[in-house]
Amino acid sequence: MSRRALILVEGHRTSGPLYVEAAQRLGLHPITLAADPTQYDYLAAESIEAIRVDTENFDALMHVCSRLRVSHDIAGITGFAGGDESFYVTVAKLCRHFDLPGPTPASIERCSDKFTQRQFLAQAGVPVPAYRLAATAKEVECSVAEIGLPVILKPAEGSGSSGVRLCRDVDELAEHTTYLLGRAHKCRSSPRILVEEFAQGPFYDAATMGNVVIAIGAADFDRPPYFVPCESMFPAPLTDEEHERIADVSLSCLRALGLGWGPANIEFRWTKRGPVVMEVNARLPGWTTPRLIQLAYGVDIINEHIKLVIGDECDLRRRHSHTSAARFLVPDRDGILDRIEGASLAAAEPGVVEVRFYVEPESTIVRKGDYRDMIGHVIAASPSRTRTEAILQRAIDLVGWSITPLPPSCE
Repeated sequence: MSRRALILVEGHRTSGPLYVEAAQRLGLHPITLAADPTQYDYLAAESIEAIRVDTENFDALMHVCSRLRVSHDIAGITGFAGGDESFYVTVAKLCRHFDLPGPTPASIERCSDKFTQRQFLAQAGVPVPAYRLAATAKEVECSVAEIGLPVILKPAEGSGSSGVRLCRDVDELAEHTTYLLGRAHKCRSSPRILVEEFAQGPFYDAATMGNVVIAIGAADFDRPPYFVPCESMFPAPLTDEEHERIADVSLSCLRALGLGWGPANIEFRWTKRGPVVMEVNARLPGWTTPRLIQLAYGVDIINEHIKLVIGDECDLRRRHSHTSAARFLVPDRDGILDRIEGASLAAAEPGVVEVRFYVEPESTIVRKGDYRDMIGHVIAASPSRTRTEAILQRAIDLVGWSITPLPPSCE
């Protein structure tokens, strides 16, 4: 009898191991297809089957999956985006080709392009910031003249806040425009820059599955004018009315984009006009969010997503109501990471769930102004928000590291 396999296209250093573990709990054999499997440490550490393949080549992926079907019962296919949200279109097309449960490719495609996404949301009456699409420095200038400073400048495609910057004056605008146009040139693609009104207010994100809003969390960022995550909490400290408004707008987003199947992660700013949609991602939230949702509500969204992927019914009922939070460890300088200390002491604190560093001593730290700047996290949970915040702060106070500046020739 052939083994039931779950195909995971590429990997992820935080979500990847959780998907592997959940698949095995469900009696599935996880197989990772990756351009470079060695970049995902957990594959070798857990002896997970991995196949090297060009994951940007749909025909190559289709060929490998067809070959696997000879010896395996492929129950489902899913994957991880890396730096390109359009990657999920490929996964959706694979599901469609092999007649497996999955999202509609067209819905994922319109969502992965930030400009197209804004158009669909605006046409449906969903509140979004003022926006323009630009391909040259002159078009950026004209867009800013219409919207007014400050603005957010970002690539029309991408993830993890890569290339996203708040431009507060003409100098910052010119600098970042040059950077984005230069980066597009290196990628041999036509530059497409989204110029967006800076919506000011607290940041919230909603995790959904199908047409169900599972959880709404709050987050904060470090290192302005960049957007490096520094903290996340579930549930968000909202009134019942505020929670309902965000949930209603979330469902409007799903309808506008045709995302009625599978997971989505919707980001908001609460402005003077209420919740304004920053972005809709047609995937589960990454990093610590799945863990935080499980700690806060007892819902394992990765486990439930896999059940959906293989055609089973998912169970999104909440088991309890706690407060969970993560603090991300972000260095304040570039250099060589000399030492890390206090992690074991912090992990021993009652209520601390996890203390994890993503890097080892002697690693070179070069900040990018996005999610890659995070070098670790601390997670805490308890029955109350006040208690969770206190636990988290005690743990953070115990953790430390030192960074030696790079020699001038290395900078």
